Amino acid sequence: MRKLDVSIEINGRMREVGSIVGENEYNAGFTYSMDYLASETARPISIALPLREETFGPLETGIFFEGLLPEGFLRRKISENNRADSNDYLALLEMLGGECLGAVQIKGEGFVAVEPEYRELSPEYMMEIAAEGASKSADLVVESHLSLTGASGKIGAYRDKDARWFLPVGSAPSTHIVKQSHIRYNHIVQNEQLAMKTAELLGIEVPRTIIVNTGGKKQDGANETSISRNLLFAAERYDRTMKGSETVISGLPAPRRLHQEDFCQALGIPSADKYEHAGGGYMKRLFDLLAERSASPIEDQMKLWDIISFHYMIGNTDGHIKNLSLLYDSNLRSVRLAPAYDIVSTIIYDKHSSEMAFSIGGETEWSSLGRENFAKAAAEIGLNKRILMERFDKMSENFDSALVRAADELTDLGYEEVKEIAEKIRLMKKQQGS
Repeated sequence: MRKLDVSIEINGRMREVGSIVGENEYNAGFTYSMDYLASETARPISIALPLREETFGPLETGIFFEGLLPEGFLRRKISENNRADSNDYLALLEMLGGECLGAVQIKGEGFVAVEPEYRELSPEYMMEIAAEGASKSADLVVESHLSLTGASGKIGAYRDKDARWFLPVGSAPSTHIVKQSHIRYNHIVQNEQLAMKTAELLGIEVPRTIIVNTGGKKQDGANETSISRNLLFAAERYDRTMKGSETVISGLPAPRRLHQEDFCQALGIPSADKYEHAGGGYMKRLFDLLAERSASPIEDQMKLWDIISFHYMIGNTDGHIKNLSLLYDSNLRSVRLAPAYDIVSTIIYDKHSSEMAFSIGGETEWSSLGRENFAKAAAEIGLNKRILMERFDKMSENFDSALVRAADELTDLGYEEVKEIAEKIRLMKKQQGS
């Protein structure tokens, strides 16, 4: 029988909340501890795991805790390198649960505390991360006991005020999520930064993001693919905050953890079903959950509407429900819609699916979507249709100018390829409307 202890950071202090007990994913169950339940400050670690004495079954347990782990190639690479079964999420949590998305921490019975520290990452090492992608990321996430969701190669890193990068080790929290260029999709780092900048200009709340150039300026005659492989995309973690923190690690101020969960976890939907199947009704379920749980439901529903509208306009068909999250306050007392993240114009890549991640007004095919589908969706989710469509129309009217402005800003920084990306997006949208 295996036992994993689960803790969560509340107001800057780690609290033991319970444990996962079982042989494998088929019989593992999570139970809140009696001491935690008896505490006046006890709060659920997930909307789908409400406070109770009874043990949660394998399905409920697996949905939340497996949802903390990497997916796809990165997960397989980590498992392969460490001779673990990629389906054994308990073993992976033992390896990676020291630093997860949100404020949860997982410790196995053989857990050995590692002195927290920040190890500086040299420019040469950052270049290796950019060049080697998921393979290098797999090594680093195990070294730092860090678990980040998603299929792409990514690490958690700490960035100081002098723009130096550090690898967090042990219980040291990271400040940024750093991703490398995806080898199948050309200029994806520039693409994501363009999308995030455009979203921000349209009034959508996003984390602060930057492109990290590990290989210097482009030289005349340099291969475009090799230039892209020198780039990293870095997003400041919205689930980390310096507010109220007095902790210093390796001479650097360490952030506090804020808890978050994605909508798969909150709705009790397995990660494997992050893309909607026929009849799933994901869009209405997202809005209903905000109506029931958000500390400011109307405001968050409007924000979610804007995010979904933007996914359509930028051509992001990968906006699945694991890429939408809830963010808790430091005491776990209230929850809000998290800032938008992981936005890329996927429609410009021939190899990527043109199916949206979930149905909008009865349609999933991006090329067939239009204003009428959003009008139908507005009626289905039960909010004021006139207000929602006014927001949709305003964003649609301002989209092109925001896209061009974002492209100009990035071009001024030396990323000339964003002009071509922006033009492809505009052309695809024009063809869609013809």
